[in-house]
Amino acid sequence: MTAQADFAQFDIQIDVTIRQLREDDLPKLEWYGQFKHYRNLFRRSYDGQVNGYRFMLVAIVNNFPIGRLFIQYGHSRSRLSDGRTRGYLYSFQVMEVFRGQGVGTALINHAESILFEKDFSWVTISVTKENDGALRLYQRLGYQIFAEDEGKWHYHDHHGRLKNVHEPCWLLKKRLFLSAK
Repeated sequence: MTAQADFAQFDIQIDVTIRQLREDDLPKLEWYGQFKHYRNLFRRSYDGQVNGYRFMLVAIVNNFPIGRLFIQYGHSRSRLSDGRTRGYLYSFQVMEVFRGQGVGTALINHAESILFEKDFSWVTISVTKENDGALRLYQRLGYQIFAEDEGKWHYHDHHGRLKNVHEPCWLLKKRLFLSAK
């Protein structure tokens, strides 16, 4: 008898919920260790959410965040976010297996709606110059490049070590209209 390599193909439907991040979601943002080096950054963003100057969105499947997008209402670099008219989107990530399924678009649309409801008229986002896929997504959603940035920043990893990052990037902006609701 010969063994056959049979296979089956079928579609599955997965329910995705977009909501505000809760404190008990923080450890799950590390995605089983892939982003543990950002543990302190996630905590700092959460503290900013508690204090009202940031908002953290997550896309949830089975109580696990498969995507994230953070909003900063005010930023020391006023060309990105000034707390009144411009909000800044950052820390945007969707698990690779869920990319191309509309999760990222839904996160961005929801973030834009939040900013619009708070009377912001502009939204900004940055993307590393090597990330052509994200750049195409942002441009498809109406974002336009308005500047370049050296992308030099630093953070303390989960061991408390200072990490310096250099990611040259494009800065993009979009005018928020009634359609953002």
